[in-house]
Formats: sequence, C-alpha cells, structure tokens
Amino acid sequence: MRQGSWTKVPSALKPGRHFLQGDEACAEGAIAAGCNYYAGYPITPASEIMHHICQRFAQLPGRVFIQMEDEIASIASVIGASWAGARAMTATSGPGLSLMLENIGYAIMTEVPCVIVDVQRAGPSTGQATRPGQGDVMQARFGAHGDYEIIVISPWSVQEAYEEAIRAFNLADRFRVPVILLMDEGVGHMRENMTVSPKTPIYRRWKDPSQPPFGGVEVPSMPAFGEGARLLVTGSTHDAWGYRRTTDSQVQEQLVERLVGKILNHRDEIERTFTHFCEDPLDVLLVAYGFTARSALGAVRLARGAGVKAGLLRLTTLWPFPDDVVKGVGAREPLILVPEMNRGQVLRQVQRVVPHAIGYHKTNGELITAREIWAAVQEELAS
Repeated sequence: MRQGSWTKVPSALKPGRHFLQGDEACAEGAIAAGCNYYAGYPITPASEIMHHICQRFAQLPGRVFIQMEDEIASIASVIGASWAGARAMTATSGPGLSLMLENIGYAIMTEVPCVIVDVQRAGPSTGQATRPGQGDVMQARFGAHGDYEIIVISPWSVQEAYEEAIRAFNLADRFRVPVILLMDEGVGHMRENMTVSPKTPIYRRWKDPSQPPFGGVEVPSMPAFGEGARLLVTGSTHDAWGYRRTTDSQVQEQLVERLVGKILNHRDEIERTFTHFCEDPLDVLLVAYGFTARSALGAVRLARGAGVKAGLLRLTTLWPFPDDVVKGVGAREPLILVPEMNRGQVLRQVQRVVPHAIGYHKTNGELITAREIWAAVQEELAS
C-alpha cells in the first residue's frame, strides 16, 4: 500500500504538565495534530470543545473556526474542508451524531479523512443532556447504511483524550476514513493532570495528482482541489477516477471490498487495548472502555484486596472490534463481566467471541462506581 509520510512537529501547547478538562484536552490534541478547520454547533456535553477551539484558533495562524447552523451543515462543511486540504474536525453528542450520519456515510464512500468527536450523554433522544451515558457505541459503528468499516476510539482519561485525538487525525489521513472519537460525559467534563510532549507525530496524506483518487491501491492518493488532480467526487458507486458506475456490479463489489479491506487488513495499526492485572490466571476478567474502565480498574483493586484474582482488559479501540485480543485474553477465564452505561452494546460484541461473558448495565444517568462492579462480581461468584 502506498503511504504518505510521518514527521514530528513542535507542540502547539507548552510541553510539560497541564491541568485540563477532558473536552479541553481533546481540543488541544486536535490542535497539536494540525487541525486547522473546525465547524460545529453547540451541544452538551461537547460544547467546551468548540469553545476551547474557538479561543485557541484565534491565537494561532492559519486556523479557521466556524459555527454552523446545525450538525448537518457542520459535517458537510468538514467534508468540504478536508477535500480542500485541511485537517478538519467537528464535535457533538448523541442527537447531533444522529443528524450527521448520512454525511458520515458519504464521507466513508468518498474516503474523506476527518474527525468527529462524540461526547456521549444519557439518551435516547434529548435524554439527560448533562448526565453520562455510553449508548452511542452501535450508532457510531452502524449508523450509516451499507457495508463499510469505520474507526472508533474511546479514551478513558484526560491524557488519552489528548493523545487519542492526535491518533484519530493520523488514522483518518492514513486510511482516508472518518474517525469517531467516542468520549463520554465523565471523561469530557473531568479535570486531571496531563503531560504534553515537546513533539507531536503527524501523518501527511499521500498526494499524487497523476494517480487515481479512488482506486489503484488500497488507500489511494488524495490531492486537494486546486492541486492539479482530476477530482470527481460522488457518493454514488464510482470507479478509480470518480466516474459514476451505478449499474456496474463489478465496480460496486471492488469498491466495497476495498473500503472494508483497507481497515480490516490493518488491524495491527488501528487496534489498541491494554491489560491490567492480567498476568496470572484469573477468577474474573472485566472488559471495559471509556470512563467505566476507570471504575472497573477500581473494582479490580477491591477484588484483589479481598483475595479474588481479578483483571481488566481495557478497549481503547472499539471499532474495528479487537476480536482476537478479547478471545485471547478472555477465553481462558471462567467469569467475564462487561460493565457499561448502556444495555449491553459492547457485551454483544464480546459474546461473539467469548459466549459466556455477562454484563452489568447502568442507564440511570449516573456513573458506574467501582463498588457497584465489585458487588456484581461478588454476586456472580457466589451464584
């Protein structure tokens, strides 16, 4: 697969320790990654990202901020900016993501690198705008129609909100795909220390106007408009040069296979998981992500203190789902518990590869606590 190039640039924020909110850290990560275009609409609990970006862009050269009339216009503007050569981003919450999904599907089909941050809240619908939830996991993965793959990342801390925002931009340009940074209100509104490195790794997209922009290789060249390329961009089925082929079954098959393959063939570059206290054979394995993983780690410590061998598998990449890692770590463990602030959206994915996994669900707009997870573990071990 042809590739762009990697470089390191000086940090846009003073290197060292900072005390930031998760939303602010996400915004700073985007800035560090070279985000130079932001289009968005305010929505709780993601509005602080827009506020911080607006303030910081005013201090930095070559950055453009625009508040759009709604979320549909926001993602459309981001797509256009990416085709103009920008590193573009928007941020929203569950209801706003719902509005963006048709254009996210268009971005997948036209292979537009961009970053969408979804700071989840309790739903459905308007729900509880200021309360935490993790109910957008399936929407982030399957909200657009048709067959496709997408990258979804879930940070668990302020530090990761910063670092994973950088990684999201690099993955977006590396694979020419929208990347969703799936935070939750707990991470977005939490404040804690984080460390900024002096240099930020940046992936520069491959640009060759002589090459077809929609084929020829797994991840094609993507010059911007005005750089001399023959660019025809359509959400209809198209060939390597962008010409519509809406009745050609072979072109449709090849296009879909490439859109899926460019993600699934490179899981090793995309998937990111972490294990905690998993060195020895376990009595119980917790599988968690986002803020809930913090409570799960607390529950592991409570269990260890009580003599129960517990461990945590933390999922930072949710999609593509790390099937092999979950199976490798979980298949040997007698009890696998998946705590979530939803009714079992990741649990269903875990059960595909480890059928005996069970869930602990909380959907009352309150964070799951370590003691609640530990109580659920005790109940299962006693049954």
